[in-house]
Amino acid sequence: MYFAALLARTEDGWDASDTELDDVETLSDLADLAREASPDDDTVLVLIEQEDAWFGVVRIDGEEDPRIYVSDAAAAARSSYGEILLTDELLGREPGDDDDLDSLDLDGTEDGEDGESDDDEDSGDGGSAEAVPHGPVGDTAILDDLGVGEKELLSLSDDALGEIAEALGASDVLETVR
Repeated sequence: MYFAALLARTEDGWDASDTELDDVETLSDLADLAREASPDDDTVLVLIEQEDAWFGVVRIDGEEDPRIYVSDAAAAARSSYGEILLTDELLGREPGDDDDLDSLDLDGTEDGEDGESDDDEDSGDGGSAEAVPHGPVGDTAILDDLGVGEKELLSLSDDALGEIAEALGASDVLETVR
């Protein structure tokens, strides 16, 4: 089960609203949804979690590009909502680099390869270097100026979103939409 909420910073503190992500297909769609929650271009946080498997934070500050943190990329990659957050840039891949078979020859090599590779692109466990990493990815300083430092973010427990909201002084408003 998923939970997603928007926390928008206002002059009076934080406003929370739960949000349906059914119509969100891309990070741009998610950023647009977040910007709609704050007409004054204030900070908006999109908090997403899947039952103790992973959580993600997307921070939108006005028209700036979204900043993203995902607690476990491999777990999020198995989720349709997680796939929205796991952009090529976040994973350190070139745009359009997919793990699909479109560019493979019948022998399993990529177009133009001879099958004998001198560089060590295999991770040693049968997976490719393009595989989604286990563990956190993204901007670990995403909440530094809001009171949640990198060390705290990386050590959050099962109720990560609750702990983030507590640090922001927004736990009451988050609980109203939970």
